[in-house]
Amino acid sequence: MSIVSLLEVTDLHVGFSTADGLVQAVRGVSFNIESGKTLGIVGESGSGKTVLTQTLLGLAPGGQVSGKAIFGGTDLLTVPPDQMRKIRGAQISVIFQDPLTSLHPLYRVGWQISEMIRAHEKTVTKAQATARAVELLGRVGIPRPAERVHDYPHQFSGGMRQRVMIAMAISLAPKLIIADEPTTALDATVQAQILDLLLRLQQESDTALIMITHDLGVVADIADDVMVMYAGRAAEKAVKHDIFYEPHHPYTKGLLESIPNSSAAGGRLRPITGQPPSLINLPSGCAFHPRCAYVMDRCLTDEPALTAVGDAGVHRSACWLPAAAIGLTEEAEAQRRRMVEQGRNEAAVKIAEEIAARPEAAEGSVVA
Repeated sequence: MSIVSLLEVTDLHVGFSTADGLVQAVRGVSFNIESGKTLGIVGESGSGKTVLTQTLLGLAPGGQVSGKAIFGGTDLLTVPPDQMRKIRGAQISVIFQDPLTSLHPLYRVGWQISEMIRAHEKTVTKAQATARAVELLGRVGIPRPAERVHDYPHQFSGGMRQRVMIAMAISLAPKLIIADEPTTALDATVQAQILDLLLRLQQESDTALIMITHDLGVVADIADDVMVMYAGRAAEKAVKHDIFYEPHHPYTKGLLESIPNSSAAGGRLRPITGQPPSLINLPSGCAFHPRCAYVMDRCLTDEPALTAVGDAGVHRSACWLPAAAIGLTEEAEAQRRRMVEQGRNEAAVKIAEEIAARPEAAEGSVVA
């Protein structure tokens, strides 16, 4: 029996016209998520993570949008504004990155939670909504909720403000929560508490969760499936285990190798050289080739599609390296190097030498 996805996004494109040209923020992204599951979307700033999810909720005004996003039988990209308002907040909610700018500074947090409840449930009285706000604040771990419900956002710490945003997000028992880097501004201890809270609430209500982050540590803690984005596209998609232990795309491999290792104190970090490309003037071929240690001639002209590199077609990667070259083992590295030797000629050699010559270049660049 096939499992029906709660949300299925197919070939989503989002562009924004500017004086300098068309910003290709999202380029042909597809994914699905089931109830009770967590999808982690990772990538550097500017990779299209936030635009991707905000477009699903009609929060990308002025965008040139195409594709499909089927949620409960409804295409989110074509629903009229009045129907989207019924979905947004009630069936799909969002936890934004900075709660201090998301919460109104001049209204008490209890009022803001109550307002959302009453906007969707017209028969609820002010007293009932306030009582639910108190219950929600207690549920997300805020002490003395009956008192704190009357406080203003500035009277809460950063972690507590994020808990208020989570309380608001779960107030109407949504089927899907989109968490847009909810732990970025928090210290490690508070971050762990917020992640534990999200997992507990998800298990209690069988809610689907999309976690947007640039922190692979967060993904390791909370995700079931992972999509790595680069320059508006999905570079690699797989279950969490495969992303961390059997990566295929050089960008995914680079993200993993750039994580500081506590067992290698005093050693050099291995950053990904260069900068993400302009989404107005994208490189030809694979957008990652100007930063890729495995660049080959084909990468300069042909853009690879997502293709299966693992069992059952679940693990998919957009790279010209051989499908068998997965993982961080010496054998996988040897396969990559053999492929590079066969596929790299003068044009790619020049780019590889430029990459290796950069001051921040780590050891291990494949220069034939």
